[in-house]
Amino acid sequence: MQRVLPPSRSLPLFGVQRTREIEQRAREALPPHTLMRRAGLAVARLALAVAPHARRVWIAAGPGNNGGDGFEAALHLRAAGKHVLVTVAGVPERMPADALDALARAREAGVAIAVEAPDDLGPADLAIDALLGIGATRAPDPALAQTIARLNTLPCPVLSIDLPSGLHGGTGQPLGENCVRAQHCLTLLTVKPGLFTAAGRDHAGVVWFDDLSVTIRSDAPDAWLIGGDSAALGPRSHVQHKGSFGDVAVVGGAPGMTGAALLAARAAHAAGAGRTFVSLLDEHRMTHDPLRPELMFRDGWWKSAEATLRHATVVCGCGGGDAVREALPRLFSAAGRLVLDADALNAIAGDPKLQTLLRSRSQRGRPTVMTPHPLEAARLMSFETAKVQADRLGAAQSLADDFGTVVLLKGSGTVVATPGAIPYINATGTAALATAGTGDVLAGWLGGLWAQQPQNDGMAAALRVTCAAVFRHGAAADACTSPALRAGDLIDSMLRLS
Repeated sequence: MQRVLPPSRSLPLFGVQRTREIEQRAREALPPHTLMRRAGLAVARLALAVAPHARRVWIAAGPGNNGGDGFEAALHLRAAGKHVLVTVAGVPERMPADALDALARAREAGVAIAVEAPDDLGPADLAIDALLGIGATRAPDPALAQTIARLNTLPCPVLSIDLPSGLHGGTGQPLGENCVRAQHCLTLLTVKPGLFTAAGRDHAGVVWFDDLSVTIRSDAPDAWLIGGDSAALGPRSHVQHKGSFGDVAVVGGAPGMTGAALLAARAAHAAGAGRTFVSLLDEHRMTHDPLRPELMFRDGWWKSAEATLRHATVVCGCGGGDAVREALPRLFSAAGRLVLDADALNAIAGDPKLQTLLRSRSQRGRPTVMTPHPLEAARLMSFETAKVQADRLGAAQSLADDFGTVVLLKGSGTVVATPGAIPYINATGTAALATAGTGDVLAGWLGGLWAQQPQNDGMAAALRVTCAAVFRHGAAADACTSPALRAGDLIDSMLRLS
């Protein structure tokens, strides 16, 4: 058993269908009821670890195999000296064979089976959510919804088995108005993507994983969870110089939004770019940054010779306003590496000609990274934002496949997708990042990392630096002790993680 976050290495994530396939093969290879008995023992061990002083344990068992895991856990907890009460939703006799076996074993061990939940649980006690597992595809019925509501009002911690009941394992979206908010979740056999994106983090609490001693050898995952191994891009050689680490040019900063471009440029510089240029779109533009005089201001840089644009990494759109539209055709045509953020994405969403030019970049081997938040993604897809959030993995993958770019879909559990490949979910970060300018910092830092990569790495380098940038961006928030992290301070926080 392991605690999943923070992930030291990238982990494969398996959705509902692939998990079922893996589970079926494991059942066929093992004696009857083996998986459920292992699952129940794992749940009991974690329960004793997270609530060692609990006197009373309530296990809310559902009508399927998730409930069976709860029965198995109950007999082990009773053997450990805990006062265990199990309530059963539905008709026990209609449960699957594994769950019926577990129920019989629990009864034989003397576990108390009741109809009503206990009303005397204290803060030191424990409740175990064994209501619904990966099989749930619709909102819980009224009886289950009532039990979920009861779990969410308890003064003691709640431990969910496999998934918080009412949460979709693939999308991380609640299936209805009632979804368990657990303090701990033990995901079994496979790690599910829904625990780490959309509402998953808020409902799952601390996520633990037990593979039930089943080795997964050949299944391609539905996604990868970005780990700390993705954040390391290698040391610098002693003989390298600023020319070794590439140029970044930030194109943005329309009137009233100069700060966005400055934040992106400062972040690119901090990430290690050899030189950082700032091309502001404000006619009354500043000529230098007094905080970071290392930044070089160039009027109309985006009109430079094609060779200059081809060898630079361009971050475009931060605070660009409507003025950024004029620069986009030239950048689409000539820029070697291009990060598109904020107003650049909004301009593309409303202009079919720009969309066509963007798609042509991949056909010419010019890699691009798009960094939309959910509303910007919705505009690009002509969707409602709720539809993007309903399936964040699917939305990011559709955008990547459509435009031939790397897509970084921001939000809780940021998704990184590339055309025709397995997407990634980032598990670092908190709502401390929910302040103006943090997205500009992410775009700039990404550009700064990308500028340091070999020019011929193409899409592979784009994916690598995007995962590294978003992991560190979130890790800085994880280390933050205040409710909100100001964008200017975020850059220094990211540097301290080096």
